[in-house]
Amino acid sequence: MTAAEPRDRMAGQSVAVGLNAVVVAVEETTPRVLLAGPDGARPSALPSGPLEAEHRTMETGLRSWVERQTGQPLGYVEQLYTFGDKARAGSRRFISIAYLALVRGLGEHRQASLWADWYAHFPYEDWRCGRPPAIETIVEGLKAWSQTANAHTLRRARLARIAMAFGLDENHAWNEERVLERYELLYEAGLVAEAGLDARTGPSTVAGTGQPLALDHRRMLATAIGRLRAKIKYRPVLFELMPDQFTLFDLQRTAEALSGVRLHKPNFRRLIEAQGLVEETGNLSTRTGGRPAKLFRYRPEVTFERPLPGARLPLQSKG
Repeated sequence: MTAAEPRDRMAGQSVAVGLNAVVVAVEETTPRVLLAGPDGARPSALPSGPLEAEHRTMETGLRSWVERQTGQPLGYVEQLYTFGDKARAGSRRFISIAYLALVRGLGEHRQASLWADWYAHFPYEDWRCGRPPAIETIVEGLKAWSQTANAHTLRRARLARIAMAFGLDENHAWNEERVLERYELLYEAGLVAEAGLDARTGPSTVAGTGQPLALDHRRMLATAIGRLRAKIKYRPVLFELMPDQFTLFDLQRTAEALSGVRLHKPNFRRLIEAQGLVEETGNLSTRTGGRPAKLFRYRPEVTFERPLPGARLPLQSKG
């Protein structure tokens, strides 16, 4: 290959860089994601826009688009993943760079935007009240898809992927971090609306697989949920979603909302206090109307005292 050949191949290509924001907040027991609202016949979308010449950095551009479309200023932001989606309309190739942003409270937002419950898009990911009923229907659909494979080895491989992703036997327990893996399986099997839309065959879904988002935005949300569920175990990002003062009960409810599982209350409190993540403020909360609860604040200096402090997640026994 000569040096000119790569340039020749690029000559006919047109690439655009898109910036996409998965903005997350927690309202009591509900994890919410900020959506820019529906665009005509298309489903709702994440706040997004192209990288433009006046944007000093990609993060600057992202913050600008989110505020312009939703009115929501961003605090904590981290780059999530880069997606190269060939299914979008038009001749241009889109490189989509997704970011995860965490905000405290829902705040004001424009009329065209909304804070959606992220479990509306992934109802099978919420195990706080036990195994979701939708899992049975979803697994049936996936197993039926596995049998469409011509080769026996491929059928076995598909069944193994299903068992691992959905925790179907004693060798594969439910892992709350495998959000993207589960969505990709459903997409590959054609069980979510986006699969039919991308294939131009029209939406075809199985009950319980959740509401679609525009383009590849539900894949981005799945990536963000999995990242956040993993990260709260080893970094104190949970406190980016908390007010300045909070009760340990509120902190636990936020951790449960994000992880989608119940946590063992005494163990959770012992872990939080033993790791030095919080300190008492001397104030009390009477919001519940019952016995006043102590208010705590996050100790940011903990990140300098030792590496990788996180909330961990002491799961509640299923026994």
